[in-house]
Amino acid sequence: MAGESWGRVAEDGTVFVRTKDGERAVGQWPDAKPEEALAFYTRRYDALAFEVDLLEQRVQAGTVSPDDARAAVKKVTSSIEEAQAVGDLDGLRTRLEALTPLVAQQRERRKAERAAKVEEARSAKTKIATEAETIAAGTDWRHGVTRLRELLDEWKALPRLDKSSDDELWHRFSSARTTYTRHRKQHFAELSSKREEAAVVKERLAAEAETLAGSTEWGPTSGRFRDLMRQWKAAGPAPREVDDKLWARFRAAQDTFFGARDAIQAEENAEQVENLRAKEALLVEIETILPVDDAKAAREQLREYLDRWDQIGKVPRDAMRSVDSRLRAVEQAVKAAEDEVWNRSNPEARARAEATVKQLQSLIADLEKQAAKAESQGNTRKATEAREAIAARREWLTQAQNALTDFS
Repeated sequence: MAGESWGRVAEDGTVFVRTKDGERAVGQWPDAKPEEALAFYTRRYDALAFEVDLLEQRVQAGTVSPDDARAAVKKVTSSIEEAQAVGDLDGLRTRLEALTPLVAQQRERRKAERAAKVEEARSAKTKIATEAETIAAGTDWRHGVTRLRELLDEWKALPRLDKSSDDELWHRFSSARTTYTRHRKQHFAELSSKREEAAVVKERLAAEAETLAGSTEWGPTSGRFRDLMRQWKAAGPAPREVDDKLWARFRAAQDTFFGARDAIQAEENAEQVENLRAKEALLVEIETILPVDDAKAAREQLREYLDRWDQIGKVPRDAMRSVDSRLRAVEQAVKAAEDEVWNRSNPEARARAEATVKQLQSLIADLEKQAAKAESQGNTRKATEAREAIAARREWLTQAQNALTDFS
């Protein structure tokens, strides 16, 4: 019997354990056979040994904090001192004593890790402050304000430093934000003033365009409209509502003039009218390509149609936009179909999708092992956390596998 190496049972049923300090009574069982009494107290030792085993595993794996590890070692050591058990109690003490330097090493390592994290935070906050100062010195009024909000969120997510360092970096960051905001307001105030000036100029241009709308001097008036358009663009934007209304007036006058001019030219150019009819008829054929089922075949068919299109020649100006937009719609549909084919066959995208699936599968397998290990050790909390993590990652895996299926 294993217990006989470490203890004995006296005639009166008293059970003794042997230690380096001599024998010590651990209990009495007068009505039981000696082997039964030893077996009972040996099982108690086995329970202590299991507790030491578990503590060793947790300390060596680093899953328990140094403070908690030290307290656990002290607690288990204390329980061994007065343990009512039969077994190698001195051996258990020795194993527990061996954990003390390991716990000390882990304490120093965690201390160094905390210091490293503080330095990382210091570096990150310095970088944030520097970037904010760069933005404040620039004129990116559209994206700068968004980036400063992002930098503020990044700052809030970082741990605090010592008060002096943290205050100094925050002052730099805050001052940069204040400077940028002040300059941005000044910019838009100036911009508002320029827009008011642009409104005056565009009012004059719209009025002149309206006086030219009924002209039949096609050449000179066309040149004057081009001059007015250059002045319009040079004037810059006016307030949006005003700008839209003035542009509507200017464009209406322009369309009236050019519409009349184009109508005369269309009457004088019967060939262009016939070209229009030919292109409209050809468009009916071209639009049979839609919807695009085979991108390659559609591209070849469209190429043949475009050769015929180019051979037909020009159409009246007022019809160009209509026929061209219909043709562009087909071209865009074919291009979109080609892009879709390329995206489905992109080897780099497929490789990334496959890597994501494999990574998630490997992670789930590791978590399954962790859950099984925790369950075998009776660690219900850790097992539950692992199972919850597995469930979340299985959802991610399903999404990743669906994405990979798109490349099939």
